[in-house]
Amino acid sequence: MHRSRIGSILVDCGTERFEASVSFWSGALGREALSGDERYVPIKGRHGGEGGPTVLLQRDSPDAGHHLDFETDDVESEVARLTDLGARVKRRQENHVVMTAPSGHDFCVVPVFRKDFPAGAKEWP
Repeated sequence: MHRSRIGSILVDCGTERFEASVSFWSGALGREALSGDERYVPIKGRHGGEGGPTVLLQRDSPDAGHHLDFETDDVESEVARLTDLGARVKRRQENHVVMTAPSGHDFCVVPVFRKDFPAGAKEWP
């Protein structure tokens, strides 16, 4: 048994457009951009409360787009579950797995990173 949930919605941005993207998404969501690090800037808001996903802007992404992070207490079990549903492993990173859905959309399976886990998570056999 393991649990998972959508942990993050990431807006992927190239470095040259990153600051303008942070400003836009902060304004579009009506939420303050918080201090981040070199790669990620979170957008403040209730969207991340009570098990809901956080919104992050990610710098240095080669493609402009959006992707989801599945947050889980067992990365390998979640990868196996999603593979059974038709996804495929694109690459394994140090602590997470990048996968591709049958629709062609990439997403990540990441270990638990938020303090409110398992709020809002689904339990899988």
